[in-house]
Parts: sequence; C-alpha cells; structure tokens
Amino acid sequence: MLALLLIATSPVTPYTELKASIESKRLAFHSDYIATDSFGKARVIESARSYLFDRLALDILPAWHGTKWDFNGTTRTPKQGSIACGYFVNTVLQDAGFRLPRIKWSQMAAEPITVKTCHVMKRFRDRPVGEVEAWLRAQGDGLYKVGLDSHVGFIVVRDGLARFVHSNYYQREVGVMSEPLEGNNPLSHSHYRIVGRLLGDAMMIAWITGADLTTLP
Repeated sequence: MLALLLIATSPVTPYTELKASIESKRLAFHSDYIATDSFGKARVIESARSYLFDRLALDILPAWHGTKWDFNGTTRTPKQGSIACGYFVNTVLQDAGFRLPRIKWSQMAAEPITVKTCHVMKRFRDRPVGEVEAWLRAQGDGLYKVGLDSHVGFIVVRDGLARFVHSNYYQREVGVMSEPLEGNNPLSHSHYRIVGRLLGDAMMIAWITGADLTTLP
C-alpha cells in the first residue's frame, strides 16, 4: 500500500510534462504522415522539423542550463546530479523523442555518430572559430551538433545568432550553458571540429515514425 501511495503522489515535473507533450505531438505527426501522399508527407516533415526545433531550442535545452558537469555524470533529470558532455547531447535527443542507444552513443567518439545523423556537415582543422560561425550563418537557422578534440555539444542558430550549448567542463559548477562560439571555451580552443546539421529529412522521418536512429543509412 505504501509503494502504491508513493507512486500515486510522485510529482509530475514541468520537464516530464514537456516530454509527454512532445510525444503526443509526435504521434499526431505520425498519424498525419501515414495518412497522406508523398507531397503531403513532405509538408508533414517540414512542419515536424519546425515544431521540434522550437521545442529543443526554446524548451528542452534551456531546461538543462545549470546542470553540473562531471566526467561520469549521467543524470536523466535537469538540474539534478551531473552530466557529461556526451550524455547531455544524447539525453537531449532522446528526451525530444528520438530512439537511440543513449549509453553507447554517449561513450563513443562524436564523429561517427555525427556522420550517421547529420545530412550536411563540414570539418574544420586548425581554423579560426570565425570560419565556423560564417559557415553556420550561410547554412541558416537550425540545430547543429559539434564534435571537438575531446568534447561534444550543440550549436543553435536562431534568427542568425549562433550559440554553443554544452555541458562545460571549463566551468564545472555551472555545467550546461549557452554561450557565444568565440570565447574561453572548448569550441574556440579545439584544433579539430566537425559540425553537422541535425533534423534532416531522414532524421525527422525516424522521429515521426518512431524508428531507431541506428537504422539510418
């Protein structure tokens, strides 16, 4: 009886509600997707991409700000415990509704996962970070994944403004933050960078249909 009472009174957090809302919307997109022709499917994909980008940029990523960094951090709950950079990236994508092997991918190098999930990408070796920012501006608004010498994170480009969102081992007590690309951070100091654009058509179809990202070609 006590166990049942504890389950019944467990608090539903705003983040839990956010994930449930996103899943409900994903199912609605799925229904629309399977019920229409190829032209309609393209419109569903574009609508789903716009919706998911907004939820990631405006809701999911900001919810994680202030979650402490730790090399062994694996928390599933924003602002509770700590989270390493790879776990941050893959937990965010999983919380957005993508099916993926969170633990395995969080412990892998960023490059092979970036190649698998990103439809557009560019590598920069010993180049100024200003070149990365110029390339991003040319690509346009969107969610990008960036792999560095020994770090991984997101770059959000919205209304032409690029921000580096990551679990920052330079400032461990702050951890997850959004900051400019240039500055005292791993992105500026890294010799190698691979930047890939997420939420391409193949990735969005996987999200809509509930397919695992490991099945992407």
